Amino acid sequence: MTSENPLAGAPLREDLLALTAETLASLANRGLVKRAAKELDAGAGPRVDRASDGSVCGVHPDGSQTRLPVGVGLDAAECSCAATGVCRHRIGLVLAYQRLHATVGPAAPPVIAWSPGGFDDAQLDAVLGRTALAAARRAFERGYAATVHRADEAQPVPWVELATCTVRFPVPHELGYALTDAATPLRGEAIALAVWAFRSADANAEAGGADAQVSVGGQPPVGPSVNEGRDGLGEAVALTDELLLDGVAHTTPVFVAQLDRAGAALSRASLHWPAAVLTDLRRQVDAYAARDARYEATQVARLVAELHARHRAGAIDGPGVLGTQEPADTPLRRVRLVALGCRISGRTTTERAAEVYFAQPDAGIALVLRKRWKLTESHVVTGSDLATRRLLGSPLRSLAGANVVSENISRSPGRAVTIGRGRVAATSITPVGSAWADLPASLLVRDLAAHLHSWDDRPPRLIRPRVEADAARVLAVATVDSVGYDAAQQRLEAVVRDPSGAAALVRADHDPVCPGRLDALAKALGGGQVRFVSGLLRREGGRPVLDPLAVLTADELVICDLATDDGTSVLAPVAERTPHPITCALVSGLSALADLAHTGLRGHSRFARDRLATAAAELRRTGLHAGAALLQAVATTLVTETADAAVTPWADAAIHLLVALEVHQETDVSGHVLAIT
Repeated sequence: MTSENPLAGAPLREDLLALTAETLASLANRGLVKRAAKELDAGAGPRVDRASDGSVCGVHPDGSQTRLPVGVGLDAAECSCAATGVCRHRIGLVLAYQRLHATVGPAAPPVIAWSPGGFDDAQLDAVLGRTALAAARRAFERGYAATVHRADEAQPVPWVELATCTVRFPVPHELGYALTDAATPLRGEAIALAVWAFRSADANAEAGGADAQVSVGGQPPVGPSVNEGRDGLGEAVALTDELLLDGVAHTTPVFVAQLDRAGAALSRASLHWPAAVLTDLRRQVDAYAARDARYEATQVARLVAELHARHRAGAIDGPGVLGTQEPADTPLRRVRLVALGCRISGRTTTERAAEVYFAQPDAGIALVLRKRWKLTESHVVTGSDLATRRLLGSPLRSLAGANVVSENISRSPGRAVTIGRGRVAATSITPVGSAWADLPASLLVRDLAAHLHSWDDRPPRLIRPRVEADAARVLAVATVDSVGYDAAQQRLEAVVRDPSGAAALVRADHDPVCPGRLDALAKALGGGQVRFVSGLLRREGGRPVLDPLAVLTADELVICDLATDDGTSVLAPVAERTPHPITCALVSGLSALADLAHTGLRGHSRFARDRLATAAAELRRTGLHAGAALLQAVATTLVTETADAAVTPWADAAIHLLVALEVHQETDVSGHVLAIT
């Protein structure tokens, strides 16, 4: 490559100049980018020229000829080599062009205000092809939900999160360079859906507005009856009403079979969130029948209320509340995942489960991989025993602290992932190293106040998408203020601060399945320089609480649930905290409703009605008169009318109390729960 610029005076190709090393690695892979850069450094780069139509052309030392036309991406560029995809010659020509223009003009601004919604359908057709556009239109007609993220300082690239993949637009006003983690056959369809999502967001918000959740396309519903006739949601609600009337304690195998059929019908209709509710409800029914400790009457009440809430709200926003019309699982192209640790569970001696949490940096989201084991051992199998069991060819301890690069990944709408084992070379696993420090701002929290503020506009949990790892985060830790133990609750609590000075409570409960969890956490937080803590983040009393998965210190990565119990930690006791009276009142009301769901409205006793009256009085004393009236309405209906007539009042009360409890927990209540200063 000559030192003179053969393109001096020619119009700049802004699209090629906008391609960063990260974008090029996403279009191909890091190995090709590094190899092309080394060849340029060694003077073995291409001879660059410009064609009359604006194409950038290059002749490489090995004789390969490459041409980068205007308006198309690297995958559609031309190269005479034998490679079938984006090759090192195309990458090398881009890098050579950028080096020739490294000193031309001022540096590009970090954030350019533009919207991919500006691409019209004619451009989509020209770049993506008619087949992809036709598939996207079918999805549009069914309706789908998406989250639109506009470019900002933290993420200067606009991107869209669809149900099962993400789409980024790294080059302003150039559709050909759009990136998606969907597999190649689905690439065009995903990009078109992302463009339409931006178009919908642009039509409903001011230019340059904040991120937005949008529902795109679909036929406008006219009421709940539409759902009942079209997708079987009405049948599912009727089944849960029968469960509420008869009670979990009186379910039969016939009812379980009906529940399975209703869930299968919802899955076939791609109503993922209601189908997931029925799946969880089936697990609760099975747990009660087996006298399993996983059965919780309160959880049954939550699930019945959730299905009622989704049925009601689905008439207004079907795609967002009921789940999208995307396939149940979508294959992804080559994807890099960063492990965040794992959670071990199992309330019986014959079963254990592991949930390995991953960050997908390119998409800015967290995912979860599940594995269950049926146990035959005569002794109790703990998390440390499972640490050596192999998953994807590696010990669980290694996988839970690794970088994973795979071409055999599929992702569900709920962000559960499956990693195939069909091709040995298609998946590589290496230690996580310092990858947590490079995670995007949506996953790596350095300012808790700002991060939690972004949650304020979320809809209630009852109608939010059922995303598996929605709360998984990595918290940057500046200092550890205290580490203590609550003997009454068998719980470790530590107060840590992020770089902005905001405090968070790291809270972990003892679990006999993971006897080393608390000791390992205490030693990691109290014995070295803590850099990051990963876990499930939530708010209680408006304050951040992190349920930890792993701790990264200056010396090691500690995965709490896989640690060995040595029983040597001695911790100071924590101060006793008094529950907030509003929390107590709301929990009491929900408990009374849960008892009715367990025994059944038809078989309710006077004691159950008295519990409702007592809970209503407690709500009134705390000023929650609306909730008290709804509880009293359930009790009154049970006395003056039939049990069937009490179903709707029960659902009204349960939905109201669940949302009220959620709002209360996310509201800052100074001086009460989790008063951290």
